[in-house]
Amino acid sequence: MSTPQVLLSKAAALNLLWTSGRRINRFNGHVRVITRSASSAAHQKVCVVGGGPAGFYTAQHLLKACQDVQVDIYERLPVPFGLVRFGVAPDHPEVKNVISTFTQTAHHARCCYYGNVNVGTDVSVEELREAYHAVVLSYGAEGNRSMGVPGEDLEGVYPAKDFVGWYNGLPSNRELNPGLDCETAVILGQGNVALDVARILLSPIDELKKTDITQRSLDALAQSQVRRVLIVGRRGPLQIAGTIKELREMVNLPDTKPEMVASEFEGMAEALKVIPRPRKRLTELMLKTAVDPPAEKERQRRQAASRSWGLRFLRSPLEVLAGPDGARVAGIRLAVNRLEGTGDGSVAVPTGEVETMDCGLVITSIGYKSLPIDPAVPFDPRKAIVPNSLGRVQQAAGLYCSGWLKTGPVGVIATTMNNSFDTAHSVVEDLTSGCLDATSAKPGSTGIGPLLDKRGVKPVSFSDWEKINQEERRRGAAQGKPREKLLDVEEMLKTART
Repeated sequence: MSTPQVLLSKAAALNLLWTSGRRINRFNGHVRVITRSASSAAHQKVCVVGGGPAGFYTAQHLLKACQDVQVDIYERLPVPFGLVRFGVAPDHPEVKNVISTFTQTAHHARCCYYGNVNVGTDVSVEELREAYHAVVLSYGAEGNRSMGVPGEDLEGVYPAKDFVGWYNGLPSNRELNPGLDCETAVILGQGNVALDVARILLSPIDELKKTDITQRSLDALAQSQVRRVLIVGRRGPLQIAGTIKELREMVNLPDTKPEMVASEFEGMAEALKVIPRPRKRLTELMLKTAVDPPAEKERQRRQAASRSWGLRFLRSPLEVLAGPDGARVAGIRLAVNRLEGTGDGSVAVPTGEVETMDCGLVITSIGYKSLPIDPAVPFDPRKAIVPNSLGRVQQAAGLYCSGWLKTGPVGVIATTMNNSFDTAHSVVEDLTSGCLDATSAKPGSTGIGPLLDKRGVKPVSFSDWEKINQEERRRGAAQGKPREKLLDVEEMLKTART
């Protein structure tokens, strides 16, 4: 049976949005309100807090696994997709292909997106729990881990999350204005984010111009004086957290040459005999880059390079050193470590030796962390997660978590997908087994809408987001780019409501 459709004026349809609970699609200056027959109306209401990968994957699995569920996604920003939009490197557009899957989920007849709603401020988690049969917290990890050393607050020291947010257009980082007027940058951490940052710092501007990097960042990088990037880790080559794809991109980066210390790879050839294949391939690439004499073509390429990068192992930060003005970073003091144990279980132990690196920029890529969203939600400050069992929040029936809030900031998007599916499975299991009272009527968004309206909060629908998306693509096309992101929330809201 086809879905009944009614054409209303825009104003009349918007007035129905919260009161009727109907889905609204805009087209050609009008609004199409899609109603549902009684037999297809979903009476189980689930709310997902967070419009990033974890939130969308959780919603996707819920919609697929349960034919009687309505899923509402609440997101703090007007724009969706979280770290896919704000965390993935601009020169990795293929990773952003998951956005098409998330868009399909958002267009599902039993799914609604409400952007510009800050859960914990605009509406409490308890209010959501009263309105929904289940609430899934999937808002990710927005905090930065601290080094805990003197000098980390100096000018020129930035968390990688903020630096990535700056070049990816995260509104809260748009005014970062990092100092790039130095020759050497030090990145602490050797995961994929660290490699992404190093690559962006050293990439040819002509290559970056083809991406969706923000114009503000592109202009700053075009004037950058950074010619050397050292990527420092506290453990050894066998414990590097980056993957072979990202390391290979560094090795092949135009106009750059590797600057490695061959002695740091002693014993690695012997270790290759026993390590697992993915780690073996990564280590072979490092060994070839650091130790093997390059072929003639590669030798000539390295000789002509104007920039360099290098991995440094067994070093931990002790202090960020200030320059003569006492305000700006001029170097970093590092403890020289040795390893105790083997493999991933090895531990870095200080030897007592200390080393100093001169640099004018320090970027700390030592991990993201989740933050508590609401005093009513249990939170483990040491692990920076919501305590849970298979996504079920401890001592809070009907409350769940997925993504990095559930596990900590580990893995890639596929990892987040699987752990979000697992949480969604727990929700469905509890709804169908009777662990949750799914028979009682819950208002869902029709109960939350009036609260937001009374508080002056105007949510952004997914069709509103599509207006923002269209405008960003239009601006990008004018510059030969995939998109030029809007950086200001007020400008996003204005565009969405035009």
